[in-house]
Amino acid sequence: MKDQNCAYCMRQEKPELLDAFGVYICDLSVSSLILFKEQSHPGRCIVAYKDHVSELVNLSEAERDAFFADVARAAKAIHAAFHPDKVNYGAYGDTGCHLHFHLVPKYREDDFEWGGVFAMNPGRKTLSEAEYAEMIEKLKANL
Repeated sequence: MKDQNCAYCMRQEKPELLDAFGVYICDLSVSSLILFKEQSHPGRCIVAYKDHVSELVNLSEAERDAFFADVARAAKAIHAAFHPDKVNYGAYGDTGCHLHFHLVPKYREDDFEWGGVFAMNPGRKTLSEAEYAEMIEKLKANL
């Protein structure tokens, strides 16, 4: 069942919801890969589960394993494309309640938030459409 106010559920019907914070990249096996528009951490993405479920415990073992395989696949692509020193993983959803993970590459040479928790939306760096497209192509080439 879709939530009519959920950016992940309504990606096609109400694209403006997702456009407020992300750019759709592609579908994975049981989820969607989204480039986070705020790019203080180059390569930051979201992996959102295909169905509107709130918690990992709402998934069967097979569904959970497939979702984590998608998260790992996206993380490998981020590592290959952008060479971070570490990828942080965040699963929140207090307000959105749609199962998703933030994959946040961290870089030692950029001391912004190195060694600390990443800000949900620091508002420091957005890109041009061409720059987003270039990042997406790098990620797709490494999926």
